[in-house]
Amino acid sequence: MAEQLGILTLLPPVIAILLAILTRQVFISLLAGIFLGYVILADGNPWIGFLDTMQGLVDVFADAGNTRTIMFCALVGALIVFMQRSGGVAGFITAIERRLRSYEERQDGSSRKVVQLLAWITGVLVFVESSISVLTVGTLYRPIFDKLGLSREKLAYIADSSSAPSSILIPFNGWGAFIMTLLAAQGFENPFSTMLQAMGYNFYALAAILLVPTVILTGVEWGPMKRAEQRARRGQTLNEGATPVVDEELTSIEAKEGVTPRAVNMVIPIAVMVVFMPFMLAYTGWEEARTALGAGASAGAMIFQAIGSGSGSTAVLVAVTLSILVSMTFYKAQGIFGIRESVDLVLKGIAGLIPLALLMLLAFAIGGLCRQLETGIYVSEVARGWLSPGLVPFLVFVVTCFIAFSTGTSWGTFAIMIPIAVPMARDMDANVLMAVAAVLGGGVFGDHCSPISDTTILSSMASSTDHIDHVKTQLPYAGLAGGIAAGLYLVLGLVW
Repeated sequence: MAEQLGILTLLPPVIAILLAILTRQVFISLLAGIFLGYVILADGNPWIGFLDTMQGLVDVFADAGNTRTIMFCALVGALIVFMQRSGGVAGFITAIERRLRSYEERQDGSSRKVVQLLAWITGVLVFVESSISVLTVGTLYRPIFDKLGLSREKLAYIADSSSAPSSILIPFNGWGAFIMTLLAAQGFENPFSTMLQAMGYNFYALAAILLVPTVILTGVEWGPMKRAEQRARRGQTLNEGATPVVDEELTSIEAKEGVTPRAVNMVIPIAVMVVFMPFMLAYTGWEEARTALGAGASAGAMIFQAIGSGSGSTAVLVAVTLSILVSMTFYKAQGIFGIRESVDLVLKGIAGLIPLALLMLLAFAIGGLCRQLETGIYVSEVARGWLSPGLVPFLVFVVTCFIAFSTGTSWGTFAIMIPIAVPMARDMDANVLMAVAAVLGGGVFGDHCSPISDTTILSSMASSTDHIDHVKTQLPYAGLAGGIAAGLYLVLGLVW
């Protein structure tokens, strides 16, 4: 197929990339790329291409793993609404605020570092969803940052740098489910195990998340961030002429009227989901592990093998469903929601994440199309003559960073790049795990620092700072983490 079509195999993903960069409309761009690909497969017949495009989208649901992952991401919206309306998020914020008060009055300077570290830890721990992470950190710590003379730009940087990186490094969430399904579509028998192994090579996410406490503890600041901190110490909260991004609907998380905020209403749903994800991985992979290792294997070896062999899509879907059912029962016992109100909230949450489900549908469709076109194989054949296999991770990372930064979406970038990077790395005998990690790290780079990324915008909103000031102060730090990652991919790729 690749030899017959030649350079035409590149057109669908390239057109999708260019349109996404030019229009900032990832949905339309992916759909246009899919349509073009099926027109190419239909020998230029647009009507047949249109019909095949419709069938290609329908065929996404022929794969049970795809369907389960799309269902999971929709149901996560219900869990988010539950935690907000039940007073769980507000209670969590109140509980931490009580522990912060003792630091406000300290005169030895330690309070500034402690509060910043607590903000970073909070963002990392709320890994269930990047938007909740940044909103929680911004809402909770903004008043105390103002009191201690810490800049809002610094708060936005901490919130942003502890959201997407932690969400992808602790993959018991929608990020993990999406990535596992993309990897399964590329023929990986154990996508969960593959994802965990690739995490060790996700140099950007690791560098970005570790750079925050390094900057806090050393006190080393540079560029626009240094000027912002100096300004904040003088009592000037914002730059002259700055326009803080404030959306009360997003930055104030309101519980149901008359409900007492309790942190346990947030902790229990998250705990149930996080505990049941590895449990269901082990459960669904147990028989395969027993066949592979035999009855005499140790319990530890069996569990590890079973988790690696389990169905990631089944695990996340069961986990989030059980979490919702436990939450409904728990909230009903407290008299917060009745059954009818709980069902209404579930539907409201699902509706809120329909765009994400649509993105996943298009992502799976273009991945299947690229396999039919053998795009990755063609790219590897063309590159083989002039590109060393050791350069594959480095170039994949750089290209992914560019796409993600330009489009502002990490998930859309994953959908475009994984179907290209994985077969190319395999065919060129490059390090496949490092290539996967390069895509994931590059996608997080875009989510972290692109001015049109939803997480970046939410960070500015939650911290009530000027959006452009947030982008300008964060870019030098993101650039440093990106430079470290690119250097490691270049050196390790060539050595290994």
